[in-house]
Amino acid sequence: MGAEHEVPGQDIAVTAEAFYLVNLMLAPGVGFLVVAWLWFRHRTTAPSLARCHLDQTFFVSLWGGVLLVVANAALFLIFGWDWEWTWVIVVIYFTCVHSTLILLGMLGLAKAMAGKPYVYPLIGPRCD
Repeated sequence: MGAEHEVPGQDIAVTAEAFYLVNLMLAPGVGFLVVAWLWFRHRTTAPSLARCHLDQTFFVSLWGGVLLVVANAALFLIFGWDWEWTWVIVVIYFTCVHSTLILLGMLGLAKAMAGKPYVYPLIGPRCD
């Protein structure tokens, strides 16, 4: 068995990805505050791997929040509160988008644990 070595910034990358998932699954808002704090604290000084994962988790959290809130609000404004299919559409949309964000977060965490960069498809900013 060879000795494992940690890539510079891997600890920050793993922490950012873990709290991204905490934000989605365990403590919404609290997890995002930790991700935001990590991003503001390390965005300019962290190694490139950490900066990549910090940017991904911070900006995808923002985009994810916008996707979930704005789309669901639009559905309620368009179809109204009284139409029973509004709730069906909202629950299906929320479930599909939220589940996709969790799946992508798991992939990001696996990449961070492997010491590799990861870009979230479509809504993740490009890494250096």
